[in-house]
Amino acid sequence: MSKPVTTRTFRRMKAEGRKIVVLTAYDWMLARYLDEAGIDAILVGDSAGQVFAGHRTTLPVTLDDMIYHARAVRRGAPDRFLIVDMPFLSFQVSPEDTLRNAGRVMKETDAQAVKVEGGAALAETIERLVGCGIPVMGHLGLTPQSVHAFGGYGLRASEAGEADRLRSDARALERAGCFSLVLEKIPRALAAEVSAELEIPTIGIGAGPGTDGQVLVTPDLLGLTPDFRPRFVRRYADLDRIVRDALTRFAAEVRDGSFPGEEESYP
Repeated sequence: MSKPVTTRTFRRMKAEGRKIVVLTAYDWMLARYLDEAGIDAILVGDSAGQVFAGHRTTLPVTLDDMIYHARAVRRGAPDRFLIVDMPFLSFQVSPEDTLRNAGRVMKETDAQAVKVEGGAALAETIERLVGCGIPVMGHLGLTPQSVHAFGGYGLRASEAGEADRLRSDARALERAGCFSLVLEKIPRALAAEVSAELEIPTIGIGAGPGTDGQVLVTPDLLGLTPDFRPRFVRRYADLDRIVRDALTRFAAEVRDGSFPGEEESYP
């Protein structure tokens, strides 16, 4: 069995030029597949609000929701490095409030880290968490919890002013103690530049190949979200078609009496 991944592993992989593989999970079954595939880290994302619960945004997700999903994921991947998203308004009120909420996540889910969205304004909060022994992953660029402030899910930091702020925010998050940083939906040249400048590893999603690792929402790459086709997602399967076909066949065979047959029945 390979050595367990830790926050130190993230830095070592960056130093050695080895790409870091991260995927999302929300339940025991999906977590088992990621664990067996040898994924470096699993992110229990607040994207559960959309791909699991059917909300339009991540904003309705609660802290209790995240803890519930993370506990299920931990059972499916008991030894995998686990990062849990801090949901909307669980970390923006005050450093003390954030510490209580992040402490709940760590105590109740057996996660190794939490993730927060935002820039330099969160530096004090991140320092507070890290000072209390809670590893923090940052998140810049398109931060989905700010979708209404942004006016949508478009490309971020394509203009010089916003790009400069992102560079400054990245340095601030590194100084505050983040062990890693997600860069979402920003120009690939900017992502590569920030990744080269920072000592901590960057994990890209829609940020090109120049980051230190990649993350995707697992149902997207499996083809389970057919109506969501952003440029940055490569589909490695078409499970939507397979699932629809299987369910349609089951219904038809129940209705025509061919299921259950003799082989599915007890004597």
